[in-house]
Amino acid sequence: MANQEIQGTAQAPRGRQGLRSQVILRLWQLLVLLTVLGLWQLVVSLQLADPIIAKSPAQVFSFLRQSSQSGQLWLNTVATMQAVFIAFGLASIVGVVIGITLGLLRGVERVMTPFFDAANAMPRIALAPVFIVWLGIGIGAKVALAFSIVVFIVVSAAQAGVRSADPEVLRMSAVFGITKPQLFYKVLLPYSVPAIFSGLRLGLVYALLGVVGSEIIASQEGLGQLISLYSGEFKLDAVYGILIVLAIIASILNMITAAAERWLLRWRPPDP
Repeated sequence: MANQEIQGTAQAPRGRQGLRSQVILRLWQLLVLLTVLGLWQLVVSLQLADPIIAKSPAQVFSFLRQSSQSGQLWLNTVATMQAVFIAFGLASIVGVVIGITLGLLRGVERVMTPFFDAANAMPRIALAPVFIVWLGIGIGAKVALAFSIVVFIVVSAAQAGVRSADPEVLRMSAVFGITKPQLFYKVLLPYSVPAIFSGLRLGLVYALLGVVGSEIIASQEGLGQLISLYSGEFKLDAVYGILIVLAIIASILNMITAAAERWLLRWRPPDP
């Protein structure tokens, strides 16, 4: 009972200190945001840039309000995110399977690595016209382009995760006669999960970039299609507004994946 009281007393200050740190962090982030908005408004007010290019924050937020009220922004956001999640899901499954397989089968890895490196070095955005001609301007081309970008990120992360297993642990496992399935589930997979999650967090953002890139080239709907449309009409307040929406979406996706990673890896000791 006494030990529990001592632990509870020790945890309380740490909890208050953690809350205080979070508040200070959010205040600094708010200060940075306000500074950026202030500099933005100053550039527009002093006409330090071409008025065609420089649009004030008020103009941008006015577009966002009108587009939200009309439903245009939400419908195109849903179209974009639908393609993002499909591409990310497919690339995650395929990438994890291929990456772990290559990490376990070193002979196969040595044979296939040059081909994966060559394919990964190709600018996938150059394949967008190919996917559009092949799959049309619907969701298929967007998913294909994003998949071709994300799958290599996940493969590399899964390979690195398998290779990160502690050699001493592997030798001890061999000494104790652990079976290969047990070695995979008890040793290799736990070591791989943090690296895989790092790849998934990065891959989700790149899935968004791939989908939007495909939409800019040709698409029936989506945020990228709106960027292309408004750019052609020189409505740069609309372009900036959509870019802000994409930045917010990317931040939210990153926070969600970070929270999922913390929850799934709660068994790990906290970093010092």
